[in-house]
Amino acid sequence: MSRHTLSVLVENKPGVLARVAGLFSRRGFNIDSLAVGPTENPEVSRMTIAVNVEDSPLEQVTKQLNKLVEVIKIVELDPDMSVSCELLLVKVKADTATRGQVLEVVQLFRAKVVDVATDAVTIQVTGNRGKLEDFLRVVQPFGVRELVQSGMVAIGRGGRSISERTLRPVPVPALPAARPAAPPVARPAAPATSA
Repeated sequence: MSRHTLSVLVENKPGVLARVAGLFSRRGFNIDSLAVGPTENPEVSRMTIAVNVEDSPLEQVTKQLNKLVEVIKIVELDPDMSVSCELLLVKVKADTATRGQVLEVVQLFRAKVVDVATDAVTIQVTGNRGKLEDFLRVVQPFGVRELVQSGMVAIGRGGRSISERTLRPVPVPALPAARPAAPPVARPAAPATSA
């Protein structure tokens, strides 16, 4: 199995996330990471989906995704041709004896302290999955009290945009063909009545 990252443009409507996630679930795929957010167009949302699958089943899923009315475009992002990032918030035990060492780790990983308590610090780390795993491995001996991690977001490198030329035209139902007007029917004149 290999890890694939899909960037999916969808209509910004209620229920779309559930339909997309349900499609993966019905196929027996576990989504490793899922992030959804608005795009530069308020009517369009972007899903970044990371999944471990073999190539051919992934192709089947993307074909099924394309059949969903709300899906506008699907692009598989090549790791070498894209930039990806995740966010980690972690609360690390840091008393007066260890606080200096924890802050050195924060600087080493270019992380940021976002909250300080007498016995702990909350640290924000952004980067790829490897960087976040390395950070956790280094701070684990100090004691991790709590952590939360976002899904991965990713974008292609270079000047091209996934949303360029992607908004498919909204299908307008064809009007029924107009029937030619029937020629006026000549009606006999009503007989004159005398009163």
